[in-house]
Amino acid sequence: MLERLPESAVIEGGASRSLKHESAELHVSGTAAYLDDIPEPRGTLHVVPGLSTRAHARLVSMDLDAVRAVPGVVRVLTAADVPGDNQVSPVHALDEPILAEDRVFYWGQPLFAVVATSRAVARRAARLARVEYEDMPAILDVAQARENGGVTVWRPLTMTRGDVDAGLAAAPRRLSGRITIGGQEHFYLEGQAALAQPGEAGEMRVWSSTQHPSETQHLVAAMLGRPHHLVTTEVRRMGGGFGGKETQANTVACLAALAAAVTGRAAKLRLDRDDDMMMTGKRHDFVVDYDVGFTDDGMLLAVDMVLAARCGWSADLSGPVIDRALFHADNAYFYPDVRFRSEALKTNTQSNTAFRGFGGPQGIVAAERVIEEVAFATGLDPLDVRLRNVYGMGSRDVTPYHMTVEDSIAAEIMSDLAGRADYRARRRAIRASNADSPYIRRGIALTPVKFGISFTATHYNQAGALVHVYTDGSVQVNHGGTEMGQGLHTKMVQIAMREFGLGEDRVRITATTTGKVPNTSATAASSGADLNGMAVLDAIRRIKGRMIAFAAEKWAVAEDEISFEADGVHIGETVLPFAKLAWEAYFARISLSATGFYKTPKISWDPATGRGRPFFYFAYGAACAEVAIDLLTGEMAIERVDILHDAGQSLNPAIDIGQIEGGFVQGAGWLTTEELVWDSFGRLRTHAPSTYKIPACSDRPRIFNVSLLENAPNREATIFRSKAVGEPPFVHGVAVLQAISDALASLDDYRTCPRLDAPATPETILRTAARMKGEPV
Repeated sequence: MLERLPESAVIEGGASRSLKHESAELHVSGTAAYLDDIPEPRGTLHVVPGLSTRAHARLVSMDLDAVRAVPGVVRVLTAADVPGDNQVSPVHALDEPILAEDRVFYWGQPLFAVVATSRAVARRAARLARVEYEDMPAILDVAQARENGGVTVWRPLTMTRGDVDAGLAAAPRRLSGRITIGGQEHFYLEGQAALAQPGEAGEMRVWSSTQHPSETQHLVAAMLGRPHHLVTTEVRRMGGGFGGKETQANTVACLAALAAAVTGRAAKLRLDRDDDMMMTGKRHDFVVDYDVGFTDDGMLLAVDMVLAARCGWSADLSGPVIDRALFHADNAYFYPDVRFRSEALKTNTQSNTAFRGFGGPQGIVAAERVIEEVAFATGLDPLDVRLRNVYGMGSRDVTPYHMTVEDSIAAEIMSDLAGRADYRARRRAIRASNADSPYIRRGIALTPVKFGISFTATHYNQAGALVHVYTDGSVQVNHGGTEMGQGLHTKMVQIAMREFGLGEDRVRITATTTGKVPNTSATAASSGADLNGMAVLDAIRRIKGRMIAFAAEKWAVAEDEISFEADGVHIGETVLPFAKLAWEAYFARISLSATGFYKTPKISWDPATGRGRPFFYFAYGAACAEVAIDLLTGEMAIERVDILHDAGQSLNPAIDIGQIEGGFVQGAGWLTTEELVWDSFGRLRTHAPSTYKIPACSDRPRIFNVSLLENAPNREATIFRSKAVGEPPFVHGVAVLQAISDALASLDDYRTCPRLDAPATPETILRTAARMKGEPV
């Protein structure tokens, strides 16, 4: 059972506070500066890439004379102009050239870059290139990849525990099936952009809309053939990222820096939305085959899964993404005998990349399909099947990758939410109403999430920070995380406020820059607050330790008699304003600046054996969704959603609830409205808002209830015992897919699993409905 604390409990530094977003006023007033708002240096040039119009071909020739002849064009860059490494592969696979060399591998690959005095001139000139191709066979999806030998971009991974073949053979009941899960475009509001300015002695300063400033710095330096210390990357804020700027920002930054290096002038690249969608990778789409053995009462005995993903033309982050899909293909459930296998398939499409959840949501969708199949096969309520199969504590607690689950609270959360949402009564009422409704069918589902928190690449689980206290008592905080709207900077401000006893107006977060905090990890894997928060705390406590030692000596009190409070620093019987203590410490030659560092403890992972402890802890939650589908049009509406989510001891409940709401809507959009379509030539046809539908305001649930699990601090020593709230809420959207399936199941009186694929667009819903009714599809 979950260990509860009294309402009055204070967890290591104070109760949670819903401080407003540190840039909220700037956002609503339109004065928050994004990359495109940075004043351009005098003489700034503009860069536009020329993109391939073949999915796979040999480059016979590129005639760029007409491009160069356009007035205002200063340079046209090709791979031959790159002085260093023509590579942006984040995993050192050397398979991702910045500009194509002798072959193109997908429709939309950058071939050259036009550098001109204006963006309009560069865009116009780029269209004048004459490129001759020799077409080669293009592999566009998982089926074609398998038919052509199944070339992969990453080594296969197998996770196994027990004897799955024997378990399946001995199971009293057994079934197998397949689910297809679509990809997703990031659709960040601010597109990919970078501004580069050359300096003296080979220096290059790059402003980039990137989630990984250090990686951008390193790749720009390698491209220019210069050491890292000559390149500085800076990020004040991004207009959204969702994983799409973890690696995909690097090509844009490199092209801007290359243009700046060869011309000696500042250069800027901001991708047009269509070019952005054509060039950049998406969420991986998966085909999952499963074989499951179970009992008449819904207990899972053995599960065998093969998870195949369309990875695109290069490795990018596909390997770690697919590994994480395997890590989460159990979701919250214990499989006595289990085997998961991956196929990271190479295709001639955009190189798929990180996206919120990083493969975890795809694995969880597969896990919930297994639960759904067993529920329909046994005639049980899917919620009962879920509750019977959740991880235990002390038994039935070892994952397929041999990590022991020490804090399984999925059953408690699901049961709690079922009561809050009145799930049982509503399910009975929905089934009764469906029997009398010829055109509108309703469905309901309640699904859990168990999401592992940490980078599975162990070396990324580190962070640095730099904190300054000035003599007027104001504080500047620098850390390696990036702000993309999620409120990370706000939480870092709150840490400083709590520790020093200051108001929010006395703490300032600066832009993230590799010049202040080097060797940063990406702001990804839901780890931004966990890692950077602890690094900031380390730096602050180093400064506090010096100030306390100074004050103890000066005022002749014991160090444990000194505390930093909202009304000042308490030094024995004396209360001194924080600014006064800072001033006194400065005159006593006490350093008021410190670096901080943190590395996540307890974690390890061996991909060769498929075993280890890749996660520091798990975040939990559950969602209950009710939907209505129109059998005449296939349209779907989300009638009501109830979510109960585990944020530990939340650092900022308002921000965390906002993340949960946004994550749910984005997850539901992935599984219902957002469809990526390529034609037979490998050209992405859904590359603009006119053809790609993200959720709109009208798509939100009619009733939307979100609550944080109360009095549930993290068992592990995270920053003030909080839990990550970034990626886990995305998975709550799975409840919508399951609810749609429940509504469709009413068409044959709930006898069979609808086997609904994602995204459940109106067309997919109509096709599935026809199949359920035995009509031609």
